[in-house]
Amino acid sequence: MSKVKNIFQNSCISPLFIAESIAYHSAKTEIGAHQIFLGQIRADKIEDKIVKAIEYTAYEDLALTQMETIREEIFAKYNLACMHIYHSLGIVNAGEICLFVFTSSKHRKEATLACNEVVERIKNELPIWGREIFEDETHQWKINQ
Repeated sequence: MSKVKNIFQNSCISPLFIAESIAYHSAKTEIGAHQIFLGQIRADKIEDKIVKAIEYTAYEDLALTQMETIREEIFAKYNLACMHIYHSLGIVNAGEICLFVFTSSKHRKEATLACNEVVERIKNELPIWGREIFEDETHQWKINQ
């Protein structure tokens, strides 16, 4: 079996990294479609408090093992050329990107369906937690919706 890919990085996902990822794929001329999902931290107002950041933690070994299973199932279900997934750990400020899912295929339908399914499965199946940090420095655990 191949080495399990690490999807985690200890920071937000920079716009430059996203742009470079897209540019890198321009040499892959068999690809006709890319689907990209970017998860951005919102400055939600919760009971008169404003979210200024989310601190992400994960049970990394289990999350990576589960992600590898999801990756294999998605490649078996959809005719993809490639799939890239990056999820932040640590503190990510409001307005910054915390999740980047990038799927590519010959045709748009496969890339779109695969990307949507990967995002839903990450949110529902991986042991990743977010602690919402408010402007007054209090916090609460985030509930995925």
